[in-house]
Amino acid sequence: MRTKELLAILGGTAVLLGLFSWMLTAPYLGNEGLARTPGVIIGGTLTPAPEDYTTLNPPPPFPLMMKLQGFPPFVNYLSWAATPEGVITATHPDGALWAQRIRDRGGAGWLRIGDATFAMEAVEVFGDERLDMMQQWAEAVGLTLDDSLYAGAAPLREFEVFFWASR
Repeated sequence: MRTKELLAILGGTAVLLGLFSWMLTAPYLGNEGLARTPGVIIGGTLTPAPEDYTTLNPPPPFPLMMKLQGFPPFVNYLSWAATPEGVITATHPDGALWAQRIRDRGGAGWLRIGDATFAMEAVEVFGDERLDMMQQWAEAVGLTLDDSLYAGAAPLREFEVFFWASR
């Protein structure tokens, strides 16, 4: 009986350590496989919205981190471009969980850029405005609307676009 109790305690400890490690190390940079695994801790310092988000341009050499309000509390990396009024993000047209959550529940959440975390609200953008914003996003990452991020991916002109403004 003592051996079973010890194994149960060790197994529970291993599961807790694995969960804690995942929370501290995910999300990973990238767009394929495990790189799309979200974490749950956004970190940063809650910061008042800047008067002009373009003061955050050019984007740092890393994407921003995004966390939506509610459950599940996942953090994702997103490429971005700043405008005076807010931040443009985009995603593959592949049914991304975070994009669907914005559509279903609204876009209240947080964006972390560097050490600053901003309370933001996202809305999906459609039509000509979507292409205009996608063009700005593509220029910020050094691509054109006809480029793909990797082999076999959709061209940028087909991406879903979301605009984040201060809440």
